[in-house]
Amino acid sequence: MLNPDLNLNQKIFEDDVEMIPIRDGFGQALLELGERRKEVIVLTADVSESTRVHRFAQKFPERFIQCGVAEQNMAGIAAGLGVSGKIVFMSSYAVFSPGKNWETIRTTIIYNNSNVKIAGHHAGIVTGPDGVTHQATEDIAITRCWPNIRILSPCDYWEAKKATTYSAEIYGPFYIRYVREKTPLITTENTPFRFGKVEYFWLPKTGSKAEIAVIATGHLVYQALLAAKLLEKEGIDMYVINLHTIKPLDGNEILKIAKEVRGIVTVEDHQIAGGMGSAVAEFLSQNSPTKIGFVGLRDTFAESGRAEDLLRKYNLDTEAIIDAVKKILIDE
Repeated sequence: MLNPDLNLNQKIFEDDVEMIPIRDGFGQALLELGERRKEVIVLTADVSESTRVHRFAQKFPERFIQCGVAEQNMAGIAAGLGVSGKIVFMSSYAVFSPGKNWETIRTTIIYNNSNVKIAGHHAGIVTGPDGVTHQATEDIAITRCWPNIRILSPCDYWEAKKATTYSAEIYGPFYIRYVREKTPLITTENTPFRFGKVEYFWLPKTGSKAEIAVIATGHLVYQALLAAKLLEKEGIDMYVINLHTIKPLDGNEILKIAKEVRGIVTVEDHQIAGGMGSAVAEFLSQNSPTKIGFVGLRDTFAESGRAEDLLRKYNLDTEAIIDAVKKILIDE
């Protein structure tokens, strides 16, 4: 059942569930931050509208810098502003930033602990017709290896808005990944956002004990919830955990979950190698070795296509999660 304490969207399982792009939460948060915090400055690399910074640019032109197709220059400018008392958001497609400008970010922003929030858009394979050149499926891996970085992967519009807002309140570098396509609203304006903490979005039926936990991040939390609802009808009680904070990992709670269940399945729109599931597995291997199944890209690029077709083809959909859960329980 949906956790009644989190004010989740009660229409999540309906066919007409409202869908809004996660990236829109970023854009709206910037507008509100711009009103409240005069130190907020936004940079982009020739992708204003598609990364949703265009409205900030229109309202606060004196605090917006269009860097053009020059992601490394953008990172250098952002780093300087970030150590000069500004709250800096640099926005581009994640394959280009942090992808193309990885070393510049490392040396100028991360090493210097500059107050820069790296907004990585078009994350995952659900980028519509844009195809592999615009699908960031390695961004968690290449950013979580940096020291002194906080990584957020919001599950929907509301969580993206809250995550963006939160990042402005904490000094230092953040990486936040955003999705292009419309995705279902899982949370509401009143759902709590607790940085660094996992959230139990789905609970076993009252009086039952969870056999397995699905730890999901980003828009695939929705697919995990669909899987949980179907599995409940088959008598399989489980947790669905929304892991929006990938770094720092909520190790204490993940350890508690691992000791309670028979196994864990991690779910992410990212390569399995180096992703969120790897972070969970690394932690548990040292603290409580646990049987883990992984749902994610398996050492492959994707292709152009509709989001639902891509999720099905690359085994990131509800059916793939169900299969992974059953495999854990059968093979135990």
